[in-house]
Amino acid sequence: MGIVQRQGLRNTVISYFGLGLGFVNTALLMPRFLAADQVGLTRVLLSLATIYAQLAAFGFASAGIRFFPYFRNRETGHQGFLPLLLGLPMLGFAVISLAYWLGRPLILRAYDADAALLGPYYGWCALLALFTLLYSLQDAYLKGLYHTAFSSFLQEVFLRVLIAGVTLAFGLGYLTFHQFVLAYIGVNSALTMLLTGYLAYIGELHLRPTRAALQVRPVRELLSFGAFALLSNISGTVISSIDALMVGSKVNLKAAGVYTTAFFISTALTIPFRSLYKIAFPLLADYWKEQDMARMAAFYRSTTRLNTVLGCYLALGIGLNLDFIYSLMKPEYAAGTTIVWVLLAGRLLDGITGVNGLIVVTSPRYRFDLVFNVALAAGTVGLNLLLIPPLGMVGAAWAALLALTSINVARTWFVWHAYRLQPFDGRIPLILGVAAATALAGWLVPPVHSPFVTMVLRSAALTLVYAAGLLLTRAVPEAQAALQKIRQRLH
Repeated sequence: MGIVQRQGLRNTVISYFGLGLGFVNTALLMPRFLAADQVGLTRVLLSLATIYAQLAAFGFASAGIRFFPYFRNRETGHQGFLPLLLGLPMLGFAVISLAYWLGRPLILRAYDADAALLGPYYGWCALLALFTLLYSLQDAYLKGLYHTAFSSFLQEVFLRVLIAGVTLAFGLGYLTFHQFVLAYIGVNSALTMLLTGYLAYIGELHLRPTRAALQVRPVRELLSFGAFALLSNISGTVISSIDALMVGSKVNLKAAGVYTTAFFISTALTIPFRSLYKIAFPLLADYWKEQDMARMAAFYRSTTRLNTVLGCYLALGIGLNLDFIYSLMKPEYAAGTTIVWVLLAGRLLDGITGVNGLIVVTSPRYRFDLVFNVALAAGTVGLNLLLIPPLGMVGAAWAALLALTSINVARTWFVWHAYRLQPFDGRIPLILGVAAATALAGWLVPPVHSPFVTMVLRSAALTLVYAAGLLLTRAVPEAQAALQKIRQRLH
């Protein structure tokens, strides 16, 4: 097994384990010990630092991955690539830092209701942004070296274990809230130092600048690609972070904490989709290379059907058991129940529309993926501005649903218009009908004295009715084939 395969396998295992840890931290552990405004503060600080770092990087993390092969030469220290990769973003960090400090009154005024809570950590946010920037650049360098497992472990597992530790320390009274925030910033920043140590350990920490680095590829080419990457990366960050930032600004940090927790509860729905997309990306690239449109069309429909089956089951499992999930937290978080339902609808629709985005990004018209991402980011911001003032934090959830619906309709139409590929067949309405009947059956299970017992009863009813409905309607041929194999083995 080659290094790329080994690193890929390790990354997959680490990624899924990390997803589970992240869900426990953000959806269960932190809401159990922290008040909603305290969770909102940590989310706002992290989101601000992420946007700050991405603007400073100017897309150089992506440029580093793209252009490192031209510099790769271990005997010469890769011709001074690492100092070049770090140097220009550090200049960018100085410029963004100046704007950040000059904009302090404006930013704190946007969070006027919670300025006393956010203000003491304004400077610490700049430090967090610096370490976030350095981590992303070193991570890009390691990707170029095909050493990705360690950085994935740090980000996906080790960081989340540390966050769980400091959260428990706060919950058990060993830390004050001020100490918790500093520890939270500290463990996020510590990853950068560990990554630097790892580079030194593997003999790849080449920090001496050389003139040769400026001659391998024109700096203008790196900057041009970086600008393109910045636009794409910042769009992704806006999509994932702007709603919590705007809820904190337009409402308050408490609402941001409630929204953030609801947001992460709904992310459980995306786990099977992400698993599928890791497999789908290289397959679709191969189909495009071979121009095998028939297999691509079949794959498009089968993955949509699979996403619909798994997505409906998980969405109902989460939605019908929100009473139990919120019973594990402080009572104030239960205000996010409606938000979870709305976000689940958006994520389910995103999954049901299949791999339209991956088809676009692997196709000859891949540049349209940037157009769609920028449109989604702009639509998300615009809808938040429109809906948060009248609806509060629920407005942010509706903004996410409407933005995801619009962009997926546009992507699905684009793939159909450009390549005559569409994801739906006659089984999709059958699956949705079974899901609707299952939802009714689960809802009719009356709550009992214990939220846990209610959860067990509803989950059992959900599983039995859903599985029986899919088998009886033959809506999922893959399930019928699997059942037939089981019967043959039993006989």
